[in-house]
Amino acid sequence: MRSEAEAEYVDFATHHAGRLCNTAYLLCGDWRRAEDATQEALLRLYRNWPRLRRKGAIGAYARKVVVSTTLEGLRRRSSTEVVGGETYFASKADPSDPVGLLESRLLIVEALAELPPRQRACVVLRYFDELSVDETAEALGCSTGTVKSQTFRALDKLRLNPALADLSDFAGMGG
Repeated sequence: MRSEAEAEYVDFATHHAGRLCNTAYLLCGDWRRAEDATQEALLRLYRNWPRLRRKGAIGAYARKVVVSTTLEGLRRRSSTEVVGGETYFASKADPSDPVGLLESRLLIVEALAELPPRQRACVVLRYFDELSVDETAEALGCSTGTVKSQTFRALDKLRLNPALADLSDFAGMGG
């Protein structure tokens, strides 16, 4: 890769790795697996950088690789236990109530872990990554109808979760 293209890759990786890792974490609930998925996405991105750079599909490709790598890992994983650890959300916490916001985020991550992988992916991509239905379908390699039905089912399950009943941020999802 030429130095200009390599500098662009480094800039992209520097600015997007945290967001990709957040997405992977919300999908799997394990920071180590999320970091592995992010690393895999960035490696594939590096290998395909010249082609992706010409097409202009860099962000979509990176997100798609993170999602597919994370979901593949979930299929191989026998447990859906959420593993605690360092959170990337801490930097976004409200300084007036950092403990309350962090606890709310942990409750959401635990609730997401109870969803089937495809439903979890739809909710994460639609409401946390703020993708459109079309962008979510592209990232998951499925139809927009599948995204809509999986999201609907997931939100129904999440709304029934008593741990999430008091979370005003969650209550507005899809409502």
